[in-house]
Amino acid sequence: MNLDRAVMAFAGVMVFLSAALVYFFSPWWLLLTAFIGLNLVQASFTGFCPAAMFFRKLGVASGHIFK
Repeated sequence: MNLDRAVMAFAGVMVFLSAALVYFFSPWWLLLTAFIGLNLVQASFTGFCPAAMFFRKLGVASGHIFK
């Protein structure tokens, strides 16, 4: 798995997690969903992604998007 796929998989898991938290606990967890969405949008424009930096430190091979 390369860095790009790891970041996208992590974002998907976080969205599903926030949806489950909204369903089972509180609608305030939609703020987590909004944060994830804003982070994805800013990463698409700037190329800066904290999750990519984290996965890179774990040794995940670089992909084509986050270099």
